Amino acid sequence: MQDEDTDRQDQEIRALLKDYPMPDAGAGFYDRSLVRATHEGTRRQRNRWLLTGFGSAIAAGLALWAIGTLFLAAPELPSTRATIPGVTMALAEPQTVNLIFASAEALESATLTVLLPDGIELSGFPGQREVTWQTSLAAGRNLLPLRLVATSPIGGEVQASLVHKDRGRTFRLRVEVG
Repeated sequence: MQDEDTDRQDQEIRALLKDYPMPDAGAGFYDRSLVRATHEGTRRQRNRWLLTGFGSAIAAGLALWAIGTLFLAAPELPSTRATIPGVTMALAEPQTVNLIFASAEALESATLTVLLPDGIELSGFPGQREVTWQTSLAAGRNLLPLRLVATSPIGGEVQASLVHKDRGRTFRLRVEVG
């Protein structure tokens, strides 16, 4: 029954279309049609990828904004603070602390400066709060052993700064005396 209805509708449509003249396809019509259809498909695909990328970028931005808002609105938690490595020392007992400076390339004539809090001294430099020297660093990891001595139970923060030409980096170490 459905096939008969479909056939009847097809015949009616053909009969209506007979009243409209249709020009014959010119030379190269089919080739041009295929080329145009191919370009339409690639254009749609390119536009789809552009829209997908743009949509993904917007979604990522919104996610970062939401996360940032959450952390800015939340009270400061210990896990969100920048953690400073620490060491506990015994009073008047020297302890070696190793700092590692990583360098992508060799550095000639770099300046190292160590700033010490009251109550912490660098072995061999009694009473000095700042010790500076020139050194060269090899490419890769460079070890700087600092022999520290606690002269009071206060403790504090040791800062080691490395400067080469117009670049610099500061490392901090929390020292507790116990």
